[in-house]
Amino acid sequence: MGIVANPYKTTGFMGWIDDRFPATKMWRDHLSEYYAPKNFNFWYYFGSLALLVLVNQLVTGIVLTMHYKPGAETAFDSVEYIMRDVEWGWLIRYMHSTGASAFFIVVFLHMYRGLLYGSYQKPRELIWIFGSLIFLVLMAEAFCGYVLPWGNMSYWGAQVIINLFGTIPVIGPDMVVWIQGDYSPADATLNRLFSLHVIALPFVLVGLVLAHIIALHEVGSNNPDGVEIKKYKDANGIPLDGIPFHPYYTVKDIVGVVVFLMIFCALIFWAPDGGGYFLEKPNFIPASNISTPEHITPAWYFGSFYAILRATPPLFGSALPGVIAMFGAVLVIFFVPWLDRSPVKSIRYRGPYYKIALALFTLAFIALSYYGMQPPSDFGTLISRIGMAVYFAFFLLMPIYTKLDSYKTVPERVTHEAH
Repeated sequence: MGIVANPYKTTGFMGWIDDRFPATKMWRDHLSEYYAPKNFNFWYYFGSLALLVLVNQLVTGIVLTMHYKPGAETAFDSVEYIMRDVEWGWLIRYMHSTGASAFFIVVFLHMYRGLLYGSYQKPRELIWIFGSLIFLVLMAEAFCGYVLPWGNMSYWGAQVIINLFGTIPVIGPDMVVWIQGDYSPADATLNRLFSLHVIALPFVLVGLVLAHIIALHEVGSNNPDGVEIKKYKDANGIPLDGIPFHPYYTVKDIVGVVVFLMIFCALIFWAPDGGGYFLEKPNFIPASNISTPEHITPAWYFGSFYAILRATPPLFGSALPGVIAMFGAVLVIFFVPWLDRSPVKSIRYRGPYYKIALALFTLAFIALSYYGMQPPSDFGTLISRIGMAVYFAFFLLMPIYTKLDSYKTVPERVTHEAH
């Protein structure tokens, strides 16, 4: 088999590189000659911001790993050592802990944009699947990282979450011991979660992100109008409604990055604990198996799913229905491309049914997130059950209300106003 000629012939040092590695081809295919819709808006910042925060988490995580010591007797003290004695250690730790919350904020908004503009519809189903897998792995990664500081909330949080597997009939109790490596969270538990957090899950996460981006560039980006820009091209095969990603959207994304970093840095320097939501107060106390925090709560980004767990009535004294509902709330997201029967993608051209359903879903998710962080109460349980019903109804009734909805006529080409 002969060597295929480089379609992007360059000379000099770059020519030498291009003959051995497709550097110029990748640059052109994915940036300078990757044509994106010209009507991207505010909602399209969050994909690039998610990538930025991922890099922040990887880099700061590597530095923290150099000083952290997993172990029931050493973990908490090693975090204190990082904060007090390692040069700039406090900054690296706060960049990582605040970055975890920032990651979920931008991912939630990125996924919400998909719901707004139908970014999961044909031919982008696989992009949505990869994105949902990223979200699932990110939750596992965040849980492992949440336990590693080995503060009192970390310990009891691990106790609660890992013991949820004990609700599985027959094999549940043995599975809990197998996951923990002990009869309660201890050295073995920390070592296992540490290995997952710094080695296994980051590899999977980066691989899924690459797959997500490759799938996106294969079919092209969606846009606020939900029309395919590849439908109309000029004589050179360039989409009439597209513009090169570089320099137009690289410059636009830089603006978003600057604004994001201003907010991010303000939080790091003035409110690194996020008012007790980013770093819980009980986590500044060493883990103790005889001192339970007044109120055991998950990290804020798990609040909605924890509220669903608590709001689901037990069956014969077992919390298994709550566990099924909690995991079901995550897994149902994967099926959105096939649940939505709408003939249009963008909310701009959808009828009132979908708009009302999305608005109710948004309120329900916020309410669940809030009450999942509050102490149990009768009123909180009532609101959580209503929110859970709305949450699942949004997805499970989607085939019905999207089919019955009315729709506006979608334009043949994108609409665009300078902004």
